[in-house]
Amino acid sequence: MNSENVQTKWGQFIPLVIVFFFWGFVAASNDILIPVFKKAFDLTQGQSQLVSLAFYIAYTVGSLIYMGISMLMKEDLVNKIGYKNGLALGLTISAFGTLLFYPAANTGSFTLMLCGLFIVALGFSLQQTVANPLAIALGPIKTGSQRLIMAGGINNLGTTIGPLIVSFAIFGSATSGVTNMSIESVKIPYLVLGLAFLLAAVMLKFSSLPDKPVAVVESAENALSIKSSALKYPQLVMGMIAIFVYVGVEVSTASNLPAYMETKLGFLTQDIAPYISLYWASLMIGRWTGAVEAFTNEINLQKILRFVAPYLAFGVFLGVNKFMNHDLTPFYVYALIILVLIGADIASKGNPARMLLIFSGLGILALLTGMFTTGIISVYAFTSVGLFCSTLWPCIFTLAISGLGKHTSQGSSFLIMMIMGGGIVSWLQGYVSESIGIQSSYVIGVLCFAYLAFYAWKVKSILTSQGIDFDKKVEASH
Repeated sequence: MNSENVQTKWGQFIPLVIVFFFWGFVAASNDILIPVFKKAFDLTQGQSQLVSLAFYIAYTVGSLIYMGISMLMKEDLVNKIGYKNGLALGLTISAFGTLLFYPAANTGSFTLMLCGLFIVALGFSLQQTVANPLAIALGPIKTGSQRLIMAGGINNLGTTIGPLIVSFAIFGSATSGVTNMSIESVKIPYLVLGLAFLLAAVMLKFSSLPDKPVAVVESAENALSIKSSALKYPQLVMGMIAIFVYVGVEVSTASNLPAYMETKLGFLTQDIAPYISLYWASLMIGRWTGAVEAFTNEINLQKILRFVAPYLAFGVFLGVNKFMNHDLTPFYVYALIILVLIGADIASKGNPARMLLIFSGLGILALLTGMFTTGIISVYAFTSVGLFCSTLWPCIFTLAISGLGKHTSQGSSFLIMMIMGGGIVSWLQGYVSESIGIQSSYVIGVLCFAYLAFYAWKVKSILTSQGIDFDKKVEASH
């Protein structure tokens, strides 16, 4: 590895994570738009969910457009224009999408609103295609997955505060339960968001981010890794399925939890929100924990931060819910469950394949516990799935694009396409629940985690045959 690539390049990494924040901010803010649009446009519940559909389907459409342009050019688009320019272009596309909110609000057009969200997510698709492998490349490969975990923690910061800020901008308060407002009130917050996109595009354009990451170039020069297409690499093809089921189990676990708590435990709808908040905060808790190794090479400091980081993130969750005037008493016991996460992180030793295997196994255990217990124990079991999903995206992404060389950005695009699993698996679990019950339907999630465990086991031998050994890379760092 190039001697310049022995440490995380913080001067480049910190500007990059801005886009990760934007993804979380907008995606979570969509939950505010759904009830707003439902009332303003007099929609059914199903029609209001077109907000989510328009947003997430754009990732797949964006990936297909990306591949189509690359085929017409007979050269990978990102390799042609550069990684930095790819980020700036993606942000500009997203900014154009926010501009559509202005005429959509003036004309009262739900269709134009959906088009705006769709275009915002199209830009996100290109940004994700570029930013995920770039985060891995901005430092040694042994901490690549940890950098993605850290970036994911910034993403979760966006999911935590995004709805609060958008809700305040629209309603003048931090609560999203009131939807008695004019549809024109969405114009200003999304115009401001568009301006933020453009400012970030300019900043990244003139930043020190590389157009051709050294790690990608070096990988391309490895004779063992040269193939005619990204789809020729088994780690990528299996990784695409892994991303599909990972996003699926992450989203479906949360989206089906309210139905379980209402029908089986008698919770009122308004009392469920803090538990859903805890689920998404669990992802932040896990990602802050998993990012420790990318933050410092000092072993003793790592040991301390492994305990400080998760409880600092847990404190953010408690603070946000305190601000929302929720009773925090039921959540203090969750601090004990976080200890399981810390133990699993230590056992993984920074190896993405080992981490994927351990965390998938714990995900299966959490779901089975939720399926075969009752009361608050089952709720915390299902909620803890967020802890064990927290580091899976960076692990899968790192393993899937390892060794792809010049096909890295193409492989990244294929992986981004599979985000659609979030909608499909959620729908599948809901459909299955109509036959076997909501609690038993979590068997769908168990099957998802089972595949992830299989991928973690299989990909190690695949990469080893290509001369890539993460055990050696990790050992070299100690």
